[in-house]
Amino acid sequence: MSRSPSAERSSLEVAEAARETLWQRPSIVGQMFMGRLPSELLFPFPEQEPADRAAGDAILAKVANFLADHVDADRIDASHEIPPEVIDGLRTLGLFGIKISTEYGGLGLSQINYNRIMQLVASHCASTAVLLSAHQSIGVPQPLKLCGTPEQKAKYLPRLAAGAISAFALTEPGAGSDPSQMATTAVLTEDESAWLINGEKLWISNGPIAELLIVMARTNAPQAERPEITAFIVETDSPGFSVLHRCDFMGLKGLQNGLLRFDNVRVPAENLVDGRGRGLSLALRTLNTGRLTLPAACGGAMKQALAMATTWARERQQWGAPIGEHEAVAAKLAGIAADLYAVESLTWLTSALADRGEIDIRLEAAMAKLFCTEALWRSADAALQVRGGRGYETALSLAGRGEPAMPMERLLRDARINLIIEGTSEIMRLFIAREALDPHLRIAGASATSERVDYLGAAKFYALWYPKLYWPNFKLDGEVQLPEMLRPHLHDLARDTRRLARDLFHMIARHRQGLQRRQLVLGRLVDCGAELFAIGAVLARAASPSAPAESLALADLFCRQARRRVESLRQDIYHNDDAENYRFARALLDGRFAWLTDNIVSTWRREKPRE
Repeated sequence: MSRSPSAERSSLEVAEAARETLWQRPSIVGQMFMGRLPSELLFPFPEQEPADRAAGDAILAKVANFLADHVDADRIDASHEIPPEVIDGLRTLGLFGIKISTEYGGLGLSQINYNRIMQLVASHCASTAVLLSAHQSIGVPQPLKLCGTPEQKAKYLPRLAAGAISAFALTEPGAGSDPSQMATTAVLTEDESAWLINGEKLWISNGPIAELLIVMARTNAPQAERPEITAFIVETDSPGFSVLHRCDFMGLKGLQNGLLRFDNVRVPAENLVDGRGRGLSLALRTLNTGRLTLPAACGGAMKQALAMATTWARERQQWGAPIGEHEAVAAKLAGIAADLYAVESLTWLTSALADRGEIDIRLEAAMAKLFCTEALWRSADAALQVRGGRGYETALSLAGRGEPAMPMERLLRDARINLIIEGTSEIMRLFIAREALDPHLRIAGASATSERVDYLGAAKFYALWYPKLYWPNFKLDGEVQLPEMLRPHLHDLARDTRRLARDLFHMIARHRQGLQRRQLVLGRLVDCGAELFAIGAVLARAASPSAPAESLALADLFCRQARRRVESLRQDIYHNDDAENYRFARALLDGRFAWLTDNIVSTWRREKPRE
């Protein structure tokens, strides 16, 4: 039932080789895991420049009108198609080149304005939002911006800005988060003028309608112990390319996503991106920025959910009062509002950090993706519960019987995928935990693939570092100006940051090399860090001169709720049933509890897998 040690080591080595190991700029989250609250990086909250905001406002007004007048999100959901005229309208607005430089025909907008647009689109139609984001957050434009040659940029960026749809092809039927299992190959022709790509890619958003793809393929021998993965620009009108199947999902019904096949697809040698064997590294760098779209999209959906829930909570009367005045419903509304404020705080903080380029955002982007997608899911669930039976009914059905067509049911279905795409929540926790552990591995002279430890060097460092985690930061009051109402939360944040570092150190001491296999323990540590990062973003935003006066109460509410979640997570770090759960799951997989699933009809067991 278990993977062999050599296979596990190979997978780990592939992941390690693709990592960015040098931190050339500071990281907020990285420092928090080491017990320091970098207040100078959080405060003051970054404000959008007036000229940049004006540029965003101008396009946002056009996009809002277009969405309201021409994009019927419920019809898209029901028909499973985004109409051609909608895609043409998006092209006319320039939305396929939001971040592409004006030099190449794009709008040349900032990350903040890009995310403002994506938040707006996602609030109305998630399928349309994914069409746009899959094209330019992780599709061909972003890798070309990062690593494309001048010739590649000149050839492809104008086409992409004009609306040539693109996609990013990494996942395969047998390879998801573990790229060491990648089976798609690219073989150099004898004259070295081109590569021949063979294989299949699965769950490729925009894949069935894309003109251009970034394709990851193995460029060394299949029998080699570690795959050499390289990125290529592929034209989908090339002979040998085909779409085998369009996938249909729980939500995002208008999304074009499918299984793609490459049968000796010839790709010119000049279409190789960022050098041979650099594909996984390029993918990770692309995702660092690409993940920033998800917090913005989550915020848009949460705004819509809150608007529908509060409207219904005012109007619906039960037991002599609006349901919003009943405590159980009021708690749900407050939770959605507090989470939404945190999601927006993280969105605009990380977007501004990406635009400024002053810090390394790989951890910040991953944290924002993790926190915001989880917050959206609990908010969508709570909002649907407030709506009751009407929340479970489709918008078209509601309209058919004369009620307002609130798309709560569609919003919930569309929201669920965010915990999976661009790195599942579980993978995000492992990715963040690996980066959090990295300083400690370097201090001990160790690595994720080696058990060698410099005990003397580690002892010297920790003898000085660990006691300082118990010292309060008395400089905070002078460094950060906060309203009196929020000041206690800042001191709690600094204290909890030091506690987070202590907890991580305690788990390293307890589990040593085995800690990398304690995924639930690592996950709880990461979730603590995510809550603390969100608290920091919320406090900084609420203290901003441009923040509405009501922000103080909202920030206070979120900090209270987040700290209760942190306390629960910390308790579970030290006292849990992880070992018992694992033993039971192994017994379940071994078939010892087969009787638990009797008295059901499972026709899928008789179906043969596709060959």
